[in-house]
Amino acid sequence: MSSITTSAIDTPARRSVERTCDDLAVIVLGAVGLIASLTFRDYGLGWDDYTHAEYADLLLRMYGSGFKDTGALSFANLYMYGGGFDMAAALLHKVIPLELFETRRLLGAIVGMIGLAVTWRLGRRAGGPLAGLVALLLLALCPTFYGHMFMNPKDAPFAVAMVILMLGLVRLAEEYPSPSPRTILIVGLGAGLSIGSRILGGFALIYALIGFMPLFFEEIRSHSAREAVRRFLHVIHLLLPGLILGYLIMGLIWPWSIMEPANPFRALTYFSHFFEKPWKEMFDGALVSVPDMPWSYLPTLFALQLPEVLLALAIAGVLGTLLSLTRTDVSSRRKTILLMLTLAATLPLAVAMMKRPALYNGIRHFIFVIPPMTALAGVAFAWGMNWLKENHRSWQPAAVAVLTFGLLLPLSEMIRLHPYQYTHFNHIAGTVRGADDLYMLDYWGLALKQASDGLREEIAEKKETPPHGRKWKVAVCGPQRPAQVALGPDFTIGWDSHAADFAMTLGEFYCKGLTAPVMVEIKRDDVVFARVYDIRGRSISSLLAIPAP
Repeated sequence: MSSITTSAIDTPARRSVERTCDDLAVIVLGAVGLIASLTFRDYGLGWDDYTHAEYADLLLRMYGSGFKDTGALSFANLYMYGGGFDMAAALLHKVIPLELFETRRLLGAIVGMIGLAVTWRLGRRAGGPLAGLVALLLLALCPTFYGHMFMNPKDAPFAVAMVILMLGLVRLAEEYPSPSPRTILIVGLGAGLSIGSRILGGFALIYALIGFMPLFFEEIRSHSAREAVRRFLHVIHLLLPGLILGYLIMGLIWPWSIMEPANPFRALTYFSHFFEKPWKEMFDGALVSVPDMPWSYLPTLFALQLPEVLLALAIAGVLGTLLSLTRTDVSSRRKTILLMLTLAATLPLAVAMMKRPALYNGIRHFIFVIPPMTALAGVAFAWGMNWLKENHRSWQPAAVAVLTFGLLLPLSEMIRLHPYQYTHFNHIAGTVRGADDLYMLDYWGLALKQASDGLREEIAEKKETPPHGRKWKVAVCGPQRPAQVALGPDFTIGWDSHAADFAMTLGEFYCKGLTAPVMVEIKRDDVVFARVYDIRGRSISSLLAIPAP
């Protein structure tokens, strides 16, 4: 894959195309920001939201007490994660007139927008303005990333932190061996935020060590082994201020990590083994214990959940990288950049396929590979357009049309699924309708928010009041605390269906379909995401379905 930005002649027409791509990217960011600002309240709470809010309170209490109150350093298992997003949301909540969980959704949108902007700049540096624009469009119209950025307090911020670090590493490759202060700052910021969010941020070190090999070997050929090592150590020396900044940022948002030098390694060991009581999830139509998921879990779900156009272009990008590594007319810096992007997009998946850790909740733990994947896909499209310009110029409009059609497919699904974009399955899978009986969809229970809103509206419309002396009782099959937050103080939540007035159930395999009047039904693409039943006067033994053997 030859260089796009340096091989072409800088003409007025070319500058016009570059300016148009940049202008379109700004318009796309503005449009996504506007839509996010109007819709962030639509997203419900997941299983972890309430616990993360508690973690934020404990962290802020620890800092406020001068480290006298250290409850945050042993809270659940969250002390082994960074709490930067949670603390930022708690602090933002103090200064804006929104409820706490609305504030968390708003901050998620803001962080996601930062990720979109950084991915645009990453793609632009790797392949030029067209590559940057396409990378931005692919990420903005990736339902998995877009849906998670609103409501996932761990994986989405981590993905954004990692793409910031990737941008720093690409800049470092471009400027080697004399990185600018801005590049040093970006590397340090990205490293601190990444490792301070999840210990998996250490993957970036592997990207850099392997990715910089073409550049380092070129240094040896151009100078000498001794001079190459000297220049490498000089770069490390220049990076020290940034790395110190990164360590301080890591300590600020993940204080447990610096209490003892070995703590990050303890976290790595802890998360390399499954740490909860195993449960079963639906995969390919079968109930599988999460520690026993097959090696095909991730490649299958990535193939079925990512938009088709992103899959095709990302594969082309990987193949283009492999081809470029064998070519003598591609510069070593170019090889390094492409190799790092390819490693960032594929290595974590390859490691997980080989090591086979416990896998669950779809691909949410691996969202951080999607931004570099879109950047690589953007580079592939720009390379293809450049090849067509030189060989079949008349085919360029057709390529743009195919890209546009490919982008419209996930866009239409995102509109139909709103606000459950994270449950998206592509047309290869038959959309969510085809995936319903085979895979988990709303595994975080976001639909309980709309179900709760519907229940309150039904009760208000019928002007019903709870039995004298008590609140309405709702038995919930799904996350309890999100349902309680969504329903409000006039309802009592629990698992017990014997004395409940209503039953609220997710449309997942573990929730039983009840023989009772349906008051509210939340559906997308003819798939039931949640139901509310009127079970007054009925004997319902349990809301949990008994899995088939």
